[in-house]
Amino acid sequence: MTALNQYQRLEAAGIWRETPKSQLRDVIVSFGDATLVLTDPRSEVPLAHWSLPAVTRLNPGKLPARYAPGGADAGEELEIDDELMISAISKVHQVIEASKPHPGRLRSGLMLGAAAIMALLAVFWVPPALVRHAADIAPPAQRAEIGRMVLSEIAKTTGSPCSRPAGDMVRQKLAMRLTGPDAQIVVVPASLRGAIRLPGPITVIGEDLVEGQMTPEVAAGHILAAQAAAVQDDPLLAALRYAGARATFHLLTAGTLPEKSLAGYGEKLLASPLPRPEDEPLLAYFTRAGISSEPYARSLDPTGEAVLGLIEADPFRTAEPRPVLSDREWIALQEICDQ
Repeated sequence: MTALNQYQRLEAAGIWRETPKSQLRDVIVSFGDATLVLTDPRSEVPLAHWSLPAVTRLNPGKLPARYAPGGADAGEELEIDDELMISAISKVHQVIEASKPHPGRLRSGLMLGAAAIMALLAVFWVPPALVRHAADIAPPAQRAEIGRMVLSEIAKTTGSPCSRPAGDMVRQKLAMRLTGPDAQIVVVPASLRGAIRLPGPITVIGEDLVEGQMTPEVAAGHILAAQAAAVQDDPLLAALRYAGARATFHLLTAGTLPEKSLAGYGEKLLASPLPRPEDEPLLAYFTRAGISSEPYARSLDPTGEAVLGLIEADPFRTAEPRPVLSDREWIALQEICDQ
C-alpha cells in the first residue's frame, strides 16, 4: 500500500450521512495509511474511517460523486464534488486492484507500473493542478490579501513603503491613470531598477524610478511593462507555486494562506530578474495609456541598440503623448520617501 502514501496530504470537503435517517454533515475527507478519514471541520475530530479497498462509488460518471463503505446496502454515504479527490480515489483503486496477487508472469510488471503511475501522478499532476485551480478561481479580495502578504515580505528587505499625504494622492492618481481603479502603486525606499507586479493588483516601484528621473514617463513605462508581464505570467500563480500545494489547499478550504507560507518570497522576487514582456503587446499598453515608449526603452539601454524595436515603433514618435502627471504632482511623488 505504499502508493497510498502519495495521497496522505490530499484533502477535500465532503457531505457525510452516517445512516439513512441521519442528517447530512459537512466533513473534511483525507487519505490515511489505507483509509479515507472523515473529520469534523470545526472540532477536527475524526468521525469515520473507511477502508479504501472497500470504498464503492454509487453513481459512476455523475457529480457530485457518491460513495459508500462497501456498497449501497451500507447505509452510510459520502458526497464529494472535488474533481482532484474523485480522480485520486479512482487512481488509488486502480493501484489497489493492480497490486492484488495475480498468478502469471505479469504480476511484478503490473505492480511496478502502478507504483510508477502513482508516483508520477503525485509529483507531476496533483500539486500543479491544485495550484493552477486555486489561481484561476481566486476572487479579487483573495488576490489583494495575498498581494499584501507578498508586499510585507518585500518590505522586510526594502523597508516599509514610502508614504506622505501629497505623494499618496499622486500614487492613487497614477494607478488610476495606468492600471485601473482597483489597483495600487507602491513606492519603496530602495532601488529596484524596474517595477514588480504583485497580486491585487499591486505594482511596486523603487525610489530610483522617482527621485532619479526628470519626468514620470520612465516610471510609467516600467509600471506598464510590469502590467503586460503579469498578463503573460500571473503573479498569483507564481506566489502559490512558492507557497506549495499544502498551503494552496489551505487557501481553497479556509480562504487564506498560512501565515508563514510566503516567508522569504519577497527576497526571492527582489533577487530575480524582472520579466521583459514582448514588444508588440507592451506597445499596445503604451498606446492605450497615451505614453511614449522611448523614455522607458532608453532606461533599459541608453544606446537604444537592445531596444531599437520599442523606439522605432513608439506610438507617439510623431504625435503628442498625453501628460502622465503635472509638474506639481511629479514633485510631490518625488518627495514621497523624504522623511
